[in-house]
Amino acid sequence: MLKNKDKENRNKIEPGARRYLITAANPKSPISEQYRTIRTNIQFSMIDKELKTLALTSATPGEGKSTTISNLAVTLALQDEKVLLIDADLRKPTIHKLMEVRNQYGLTSLISKKTALKKAISPTLKTKNLDILPSGPLPHNPSELLGSKMMQDLILELSQKYDWLLFDTPPVLAVTDAQVLGSLCDGMILVLKSHRTEKKELVKAKELLVKANINLIGTIMNGVDAKEFDHDYYYGERS
Repeated sequence: MLKNKDKENRNKIEPGARRYLITAANPKSPISEQYRTIRTNIQFSMIDKELKTLALTSATPGEGKSTTISNLAVTLALQDEKVLLIDADLRKPTIHKLMEVRNQYGLTSLISKKTALKKAISPTLKTKNLDILPSGPLPHNPSELLGSKMMQDLILELSQKYDWLLFDTPPVLAVTDAQVLGSLCDGMILVLKSHRTEKKELVKAKELLVKANINLIGTIMNGVDAKEFDHDYYYGERS
């Protein structure tokens, strides 16, 4: 059963929810260039296996995974790839705010067969080739929905329509959702924040993902001071 939380406002794009997507606003900036580096590294990881469904998670909240995946989606779309950005954080969704789309219908609506694709998916005016599938109404059983046969069927259907499916998932140490969905994707990236993510949290998060047989292809560190490194974002392959 779906919650009726914020029922009155689900049809509205929230005022004050606009956030700065550097790759859309300034694609020539140094940070945007780092996202292109991330895109290239992801493509290199596809040598032995097709990588079409990709999930991002973090160890704990507040590490920038939603902003990171949104910028990555824009970067892939700018390369003339057809991208669907999916908010699979069914507890605290933010993609609809970042991308300024309505959240009346979304992922939960499709899984529960409450609506059709054309109603749940929204194009974004920020970038061509990029569509958004928001979370939809929040469910009482997020992990069960994400691991359901209906979710698997939906991923298969959407993967035939898009070059990339990008999933924003909850922090891995908070709930099991990221592990559940990550096991259905071709790959997963772990996002961490400089001077915030503790080493023990990172190690524990990696252990949980590996234990779930997830293809952890790398990490993205954000919030790095340019004085420490020459870039604001860093991408590293898994060691």
